[in-house]
Amino acid sequence: MGCAAEWRAFGLSRLGPVIVLAWIAVEQPSASAKPRPMKVRKALITAANPRQRELPLQMLIDPHGDSKSALQIILEEAAAAGVEEFGVVVCPGDESAYAAASGTLRDRVRFLEQGNPRGYGHAVLCGRDFIGGETFLHLVGDHLHVAQGSVSCAQQLIGMAESEDAPVSAVQPTHESLLTSYGCVGGRLVGGDRPLYQIETVIEKPTPTVAEQQLLVPGLRAGYYLCFFGMHVLPPEIFEVLEEQGKGATRSLGLSPALHALAARRRYLAFSIAGRRYDIGATYGLLFAQLALTLAGRDRDRILTQLVELLASR
Repeated sequence: MGCAAEWRAFGLSRLGPVIVLAWIAVEQPSASAKPRPMKVRKALITAANPRQRELPLQMLIDPHGDSKSALQIILEEAAAAGVEEFGVVVCPGDESAYAAASGTLRDRVRFLEQGNPRGYGHAVLCGRDFIGGETFLHLVGDHLHVAQGSVSCAQQLIGMAESEDAPVSAVQPTHESLLTSYGCVGGRLVGGDRPLYQIETVIEKPTPTVAEQQLLVPGLRAGYYLCFFGMHVLPPEIFEVLEEQGKGATRSLGLSPALHALAARRRYLAFSIAGRRYDIGATYGLLFAQLALTLAGRDRDRILTQLVELLASR
C-alpha cells in the first residue's frame, strides 16, 4: 500500500455463537512520501491601474478571425494552458464592463476590487484570499503574448515551472533603450541548452548604466538584458513578502522589490519564452499586437498581401 497501517478494533457483534470482530486500516503517511507536485490551476490578472483600466477592454481579431476583447484573449490562453479559475483585480465600478468582456469564461472569473490604488504590488496583494495557499499564474491585463510555435507562451511557462517545481518568471531579451519600461533580472544560466536562468537580482525600470553594473547575464548580446514578459508563476509566499514590504510604506508598493526578496529566500528562475510580448498601452502597441495576432492566424497570407500593397503605394 505504500504506507504504514495501524489496526484497531472498533466494534463487537454477537450473531448466535459467533463473535465478529471488525477492523479498519488507518493509513499513516510513510517516511518516504513525496511532496505533492506543483499544479497551477489559478490565475491572477491585474487590471486596476487607473491610467490603463480600459486597455483590457479593447477589441481585437484573434488568430481564428474572431472579434474578442484583450481580456478574453488573455483568459483563453491561460485556460488552454490548464488554468481553471481566474481572479481579475479591477477598479471599483469596473466589474460589469469586465464581466461582459470575459466572453465564454465569465463563470470562471472572480472580480477583486482594488479600492485604494497603492501600486502594482498592492494590486497583486488584493488577490491573496482568492489564491489561498496555491502556486498561481500571474498576468497583466495590458500585455498580449504571441508564441513562435504551436505551444502558447502560458503553456511554456507553466510547463517549465511544474517541471522545475519552482517559481518562474517569463523574460525576453530586450534592448537597453527600452529598459525604463520593464522590470529586469540579473542572474546566471542554469538550464544548459535551455534559456533558463537562476535569478539573483530584480530591478524595476533600471537605467542602462545600472543595468550594465548589476544585470549583465552571460550569453546575451551586448546591449540586451532579460526583462519581464508580463507573465509569472509565483508561490503564495509572495503575499507574505508584499505584506512585509507594505508595512509602514508611504509610497506605492511595487512587485519587483518583492520578487528581488523572493530570489534571496528561495530558488527562483527566469525562462526566456519562445514568443513575444505586446504592451497594448505603448505607442502603437495595440496595432503591433493586432498585426502579431493576425500573422499568427488563418488570415496571414491575405493580410501580408494587403500590407505589401500598402507599402508599395507609399
